[in-house]
Amino acid sequence: MAKAADNPNYKVIAENRRARFDYAIEEDLEVGIMLLGSEVKSLREGQANIAESYATIDDGELWLVNSYVAPYLQAKTFPHEEKRRRKLLASKKELSRLWNATQRQGMTLVPLVLYFNHKGIAKLKIGIAKGKKTADKRETSAKRDWNRQKQRLLKQNG
Repeated sequence: MAKAADNPNYKVIAENRRARFDYAIEEDLEVGIMLLGSEVKSLREGQANIAESYATIDDGELWLVNSYVAPYLQAKTFPHEEKRRRKLLASKKELSRLWNATQRQGMTLVPLVLYFNHKGIAKLKIGIAKGKKTADKRETSAKRDWNRQKQRLLKQNG
């Protein structure tokens, strides 16, 4: 990524690569995430997984559910729960827009990337997505394969 070269603090912690295959992402949004001290330390070591997690709106608050942050070994006295619900920080305007989007049929909030921004603050990029059918997944795969083959042919002839 171009941001990584520009900013020494920018670091991707976890990426949900499966999300773009399983969902059609309509738009994405950067939100903050409320973490405990031992969770931040663990994230700095790059020990997290957001592959099977999702975001939900409960009682007017945005939550990240089923995300995994590995326990930090040096925090033995006050460790954190590994798969606890974590509150996501978004403005009221963004929150209402997300709530309206999820009320439409088939729309969901999918975490895409968990990273430290250029200021060294943990952020999460979530996408407003619609689930793909099996045929759509095959079509995406076929398109990707054709583009690869096209590039090979252009390289051979050029």
